[in-house]
Amino acid sequence: MLRTLKASEWFPSDGFPIAIERREPQPEFPAHKHEFSEIVLITGGECLHVVGRESWPLSAGDVFVIGGTQGHVYRDLKQLRLINILFQPEKLQLGLGDLQRLPGYHALFSLEPAWRRRHDFKSRLRLKPREMAAVIALVDQMDAELRERDAGFGFLTTALFMQIVVYLSRCYEQARDADSRHLLQIAKAITHLESSADSTVNLDQLASIAGMSKRSLVRAFHEATGVPPIAYLIQLRVHRAAALLRSSDESITDIAFRVGFADSNYFTRQFTKQYSVSPRRYRLMYAPPRSRQVQKPENTIP
Repeated sequence: MLRTLKASEWFPSDGFPIAIERREPQPEFPAHKHEFSEIVLITGGECLHVVGRESWPLSAGDVFVIGGTQGHVYRDLKQLRLINILFQPEKLQLGLGDLQRLPGYHALFSLEPAWRRRHDFKSRLRLKPREMAAVIALVDQMDAELRERDAGFGFLTTALFMQIVVYLSRCYEQARDADSRHLLQIAKAITHLESSADSTVNLDQLASIAGMSKRSLVRAFHEATGVPPIAYLIQLRVHRAAALLRSSDESITDIAFRVGFADSNYFTRQFTKQYSVSPRRYRLMYAPPRSRQVQKPENTIP
């Protein structure tokens, strides 16, 4: 049975959701998955990276992201040295801001992990020595903050982590191999959807932005994300509506229009389909206790 690495075993007891593990060299370690995600930096040596039934060679300069549910193992180790940046996305609670407008971010953190089998891992990010040195310098700063844990360490460590995410995303955008460029085409479409989710989206325009035919885009987008572009857009709008339902007092109709739905009834159907509860019920579930009105039985005298 595949071993699961527990977050409690790899993160400090204070609950801070970022940690660093250096393996110089990496010892033999059984196949596993984890309750967290990793950015893996290969700093030296070689190995065979096995994910499920697929395997790919790794060497210095390779960088990739491993999701928590994805089982993997390193085999045929030859002085393999690596740095793992462990993080718990659900606990970071980061506002990604305009990072979602960076195609390299979507390509590296979402699309590349999903397409490894299709591309035989050729779509991975491979850093030049000077680029790896820049990332390691940021990791060293994070490491120092995590060890000392002085006041403000959480804020600064998170800022350094986001610097690494942006830097790696920008590096990915400079990739020249065909597989990485293909992922970036799809990432450009996702970037447009993220930045224009509340506007009318035209498939022809989306295909033009991606530099692909409409048919090729729809097929490749579905393979990469599991849904066609329009379904992805609907999910994105519903997700943003859910955030507004949790945090604002706007009417459900106003929220529907704000996130891009032209019909509040259609919005309600799509929201219920995705969250298994109506928008009204969802809002009540997340409302502060004091704002929930207790329903009085009928025929009760005030």
